[in-house]
Amino acid sequence: MDIGVQTIDHSHRSPPRNWSKIGYHFVIRRDGRVEKGRLLDEIGAHAFGYNRVSWGICMIGGLDAAGEPENNFTDLQFASLRSVLMTLTSLAPSAAILGHRDLSPDIDGDGVIEKWEWLKDCPCFNVRAWTLQSGLLAV
Repeated sequence: MDIGVQTIDHSHRSPPRNWSKIGYHFVIRRDGRVEKGRLLDEIGAHAFGYNRVSWGICMIGGLDAAGEPENNFTDLQFASLRSVLMTLTSLAPSAAILGHRDLSPDIDGDGVIEKWEWLKDCPCFNVRAWTLQSGLLAV
């Protein structure tokens, strides 16, 4: 599916959520188009417990035909993600770049959030490794 801000906004405003608007600040569609959701100065609704201190980016995809998590994002989406993150890191240079799954609790307290601890699989790729590979994060 290739949905965008309008469809997600409608879903987020509808029951059971009944939010005031879309929870994300950006949506990156399959063809790489970046659509704006919430304004950057608005608190998002994308990562419970972190909304006040983060910006939310949704990449469309991430599920296979059976609805299972899969990194099936397009090269165009990754190029757009890099561009959006470059802009955001210029606004907040010390910000961490994390995926939703990286915000899961470290249940066993070993300092690593392992797959069995993830509350969600998204974004279905290792964000830290990708940011290193993309030159967004220094070693």
